[in-house]
Amino acid sequence: MEAEYRKIIHVDMDAFYASVEALDNPKLRGKPLAVGGNEIRGVISAASYEARKFGVKSAMSGAMAKRKCPELIFVPPRFDRYKEISQQIRSIFYEYTDLVEPLAFDEAFLDVTENIHGHSSATEIAFEIRERIFQETGLTASAGISINKFTAKVASDINKPNGQKTIKPHEVEKFLEQLPINKFFGIGKVTAQKMHNWGIFNGHQLKQQSLAFLNANFGKSGQHYYNIVRGIQHSKVKPHRERKSIAAERTYSTNISRQHEINEAFEKIAQILEKRMQQSQTKARTLTVKIKYSDFQQITRSKTFERLICKKEELSKIATELYHQENHKKSVRLLGISMTNFELKEPEAKQPSSNQLRLDF
Repeated sequence: MEAEYRKIIHVDMDAFYASVEALDNPKLRGKPLAVGGNEIRGVISAASYEARKFGVKSAMSGAMAKRKCPELIFVPPRFDRYKEISQQIRSIFYEYTDLVEPLAFDEAFLDVTENIHGHSSATEIAFEIRERIFQETGLTASAGISINKFTAKVASDINKPNGQKTIKPHEVEKFLEQLPINKFFGIGKVTAQKMHNWGIFNGHQLKQQSLAFLNANFGKSGQHYYNIVRGIQHSKVKPHRERKSIAAERTYSTNISRQHEINEAFEKIAQILEKRMQQSQTKARTLTVKIKYSDFQQITRSKTFERLICKKEELSKIATELYHQENHKKSVRLLGISMTNFELKEPEAKQPSSNQLRLDF
């Protein structure tokens, strides 16, 4: 039997590009920062919250941004780095559900109606995911939780940064009725102004309009506007990925170099990795160690076995051995272990739940 409502989470990283730059360069923390462009030409890709206070935002010219915020610092984008962290964050998502729909490096929808851990509360799952992201990357995320993708995405913006908002099934219509039209996801400045011209400034006023009126004035979008303000959206979370690896890594606030520090670090990473492999019911033959030095140089070392491995003791031992094959003259800021070359176990059949229709948000 299909659940009466879906439980959808929209996770949105907070000022992702700018936050990654500040994470990797502590001198930028707490300062107005723009990724992309410069004070003479170019367009900004992202801005830190400190810069946003001055009115600096993405898609703004660098020259205008500099006028708004004379202290603004420009840094070039590093998309490989953003992709790297994005993949790390997505690996966390997949520990809770296979129904993950990435929208960009910094946001994704998750359908947790049925989830790997059997959690009944989508709100608790969202909180746990945000905590995991912070602990494992040092970055903050916000989340929206509701019965469909549209409402979840709108909700994720309400308590930004580093917050979340749950819109329960019985709250959806009231929430949308009170929402200003310009806050509806997908309604841009031009459409919002057109609605304002018709006296439509919030969801309640939009709801008063007939389907015929909306179709006549907004074309194919009329049906969409008629539905969403009533909490009706049937678009499913569409996963499009093939899991190729399971990984765990840590970035250290203080660089490490002593042997006991390295060994302890790999033990902790291996423990996390073992748990992830148990949750995804996988074993693998190839282990790869990732090492990033204090100067950001990165190397990897791999080893493949005829047998399958998944236990933390083995993972830690092999990773440590691979690490010590090198003569490391620099301290380390990041260590990671990843597993590839999988053999998947057949998941155990789930027993149907008599409480399937009762959804705790």
